[in-house]
Amino acid sequence: MSTPPDVLPHMDAVQTALENAGLTVYLGGAPTDQGWTPPDRFAVLYPDAGRAVQASLAGERTDFDAVMQITCVGSDVVRALWVAGRVRQALAAPLEIEGRVCWPAEDLGGPPVQRDDDVTPPVFFVPVQYRICSTSA
Repeated sequence: MSTPPDVLPHMDAVQTALENAGLTVYLGGAPTDQGWTPPDRFAVLYPDAGRAVQASLAGERTDFDAVMQITCVGSDVVRALWVAGRVRQALAAPLEIEGRVCWPAEDLGGPPVQRDDDVTPPVFFVPVQYRICSTSA
């Protein structure tokens, strides 16, 4: 019997790919610490727990399927879209996860760029989602 896949290596691989593309990445939200000054562009990774998918009639759940949202944030529309472009480039190649074979991430898109006036100064953001799939090696 094989071990079911874990979401954490997948989340780490996405974060590493984004950071290797030169992006500042926060996990689960941007910092809210007093005195924190946001960079003029960054990405926020919101992973879901994914699911272990039955790979065969034998019932072994070795395949993994998850959606990860990356919210691309910038001080203006162009910077937010620049982040979205870097995310797309970073996730174009299959992720590298030890003991797993990954498909290239599937770009699921997202809504248009929006302005967030709840923060000072206001920022622009666009959430994009990617489907992450892998199987045991």
